Amino acid sequence: MQNTKPTAATRFQVELIKPSHYDDDGYVIQWVKAWIPSNSLATLCGLTRHANATRVLGPAVEIANAVYDETNTVVPVARIIRRIRRNGGHGLVCLVGVQSNQFPRALDLARRFRQGGVQVVIGGFHVSGALAMLSDLPPDLPPELREAQALGITLFAGEAEEHFADLLRAAYAHRLEPLYNFMSQLPDLQGQTMPYLPPEVARRYAPMPGTFDAGRGCPFLCSFCTIINVQGRKSRFRDPDDIERLLRANLDAGIRHYFITDDNFARNRNWEAIFDRIAAVRRELGVKFNFTIQVDTMCHTLPGFVAKARAAGVSRVFLGLENVNPANLKSANKKQNKIANYRTMLLAWQYQRITTYCGYILGFPDDTPEGILADIETIKRELPLDILEFFCLTPLPGSVDHQTIHAQHGPLDPDLNIYDLEHVCTTHPRMTKAQWQGVYRAAWDSYYSLAHLETLMRRAAAFDRNPKRIMEIALEFYGCFKFERVHPLQGGFLRRKVRTERRPGLPIERPWVFYPRRVREVWTTYSGLIAYAWQVWRLYQRVKKDTERPDYRYFDQAMEPVTGPPEAAGG
Repeated sequence: MQNTKPTAATRFQVELIKPSHYDDDGYVIQWVKAWIPSNSLATLCGLTRHANATRVLGPAVEIANAVYDETNTVVPVARIIRRIRRNGGHGLVCLVGVQSNQFPRALDLARRFRQGGVQVVIGGFHVSGALAMLSDLPPDLPPELREAQALGITLFAGEAEEHFADLLRAAYAHRLEPLYNFMSQLPDLQGQTMPYLPPEVARRYAPMPGTFDAGRGCPFLCSFCTIINVQGRKSRFRDPDDIERLLRANLDAGIRHYFITDDNFARNRNWEAIFDRIAAVRRELGVKFNFTIQVDTMCHTLPGFVAKARAAGVSRVFLGLENVNPANLKSANKKQNKIANYRTMLLAWQYQRITTYCGYILGFPDDTPEGILADIETIKRELPLDILEFFCLTPLPGSVDHQTIHAQHGPLDPDLNIYDLEHVCTTHPRMTKAQWQGVYRAAWDSYYSLAHLETLMRRAAAFDRNPKRIMEIALEFYGCFKFERVHPLQGGFLRRKVRTERRPGLPIERPWVFYPRRVREVWTTYSGLIAYAWQVWRLYQRVKKDTERPDYRYFDQAMEPVTGPPEAAGG
């Protein structure tokens, strides 16, 4: 037990924090405005608000909460400690949605809160994944989780919907257990409290977004994935009524852009009813809701899926392309990916004028630097996708890959901070670490060359899309990688570095050293980005001028239908 002190407060303070992680220099990755919201943070915020509304701690006890996403906010640790102390110690800090690469930062924050006498819970994919995949191997807990428990930190594994009220009651009574493991008790989502981000928090992202999951779980067996072992292979779903209530409730706050975080929305059995309901609400209210979804590479075979996605307001779709080498896909147990279907699938989305984002993983067993770059040339020539994001194959805790290497006592880098999909964390049979890391950088440079950006812009225009969008997205994605040296999934606008927020073990630089160096960094970063943006802008202007000619036509190999236009083409 952490504390047995009785309590009789009329106010209980809940502080919800989504931690970031450290960059290669040990500084927390933060932005003035981040790009991607945390659904875990929104989920816990919704549950906390519901707990207060239903007075789960008693009719006279108010539950107050504050919400922080460290990717766009400096967490006021000292202020939070003072606030809870002034409240007689009646409060709880929840570090939520903590991924493996974020666990070192989460533990450092938690250590400071515990030193201030504050109760702390850590939950998220790392804790859940480690318990799901490693609990039957000696020792029972990985060392970082044992370290957390030794500090008096409570670990929470599983999903919170049906257990959060009990956790709050235990924290209110100062009787938190060291571990809550609900991995075998995954909740039905229908009728559950919907995720919620307060407007003042949502405004710290660009654009101002909403986030929700219409379903959880995935039926596939990809060996590198943690979803199937954390959220389960049995899919669970919300219904259209839940989604409609969320959309209407957020309208007053001006939220119209949403990221639907389902790992695979196409396998949500309610996809058609949800799309139809959203389309009906759009027509009724005259509001252009805008959505980003994640789907598999076979989604276009579902009758009407792509056309209905467009009618509902889907403007961006993320696809786990993963690789174009059949041997690599087989080794990853990615049997649902069929190379022959890729072009047909991508054309289906292009015909609906929806921007495609594809993930591509580097470091499968058959990969070599030369083979990787040759495969990227094939993609550039033959597949009509828009944005390609590269990742290093990473044995994430919670995945079969990690479990297998761990059981075999194989090489795993002990620093969880680099398990961020852009650093090499293990060995490879055909590449050195330097070669692997080097071809990761070369892959970005190859795909986002000016020559290929011109191709992407001309394709976009041929599909009746504005090529300016390609320019904007390329600057965001490649610019973030190239000039900020951060993967765009961790990106944002205007990088912030706080001098005193540096990884323990690294020196806190003196102001007269840190600030002049930081000025030079900003100048170098943004002068390079501006120069690159000027090149891309000139390219866009040339393409735009060409495409405005009445006789302009463009066609290339990637636009050639494989067996005729797919089903979605007429939608």
